[in-house]
Amino acid sequence: MGMVREYNIHIVNLDPTVGMEIKKSRPCVVLSPGKMNSVLGTVIIAPMTSTIRGYPSRVEIRFQSKRGEVCLDQMRAVDESRLSKQPIGRLKQDEIDGIKDAMAEVFEL
Repeated sequence: MGMVREYNIHIVNLDPTVGMEIKKSRPCVVLSPGKMNSVLGTVIIAPMTSTIRGYPSRVEIRFQSKRGEVCLDQMRAVDESRLSKQPIGRLKQDEIDGIKDAMAEVFEL
């Protein structure tokens, strides 16, 4: 697989899951930086959902003309093999800024 880049969107197979974890294959945003992804073989992702909850840990986005949220409360490290070979998109700059702001708020940075 080529370099996995921060803020690209890939389809990620999240199964098997346990309890309240978001399930199935779905679009996810890569949060970990490319230089980290190229060394570790794991990638930190946040799943996307079309269910709008409005939690402070969720960032509203528009992707492929659908409204949705990036679920920072469901971030996880996954093996690179769970990601689609090619990204299916990338967040816009205002959405990236929203994710950075929400992460700072969630983690009280």
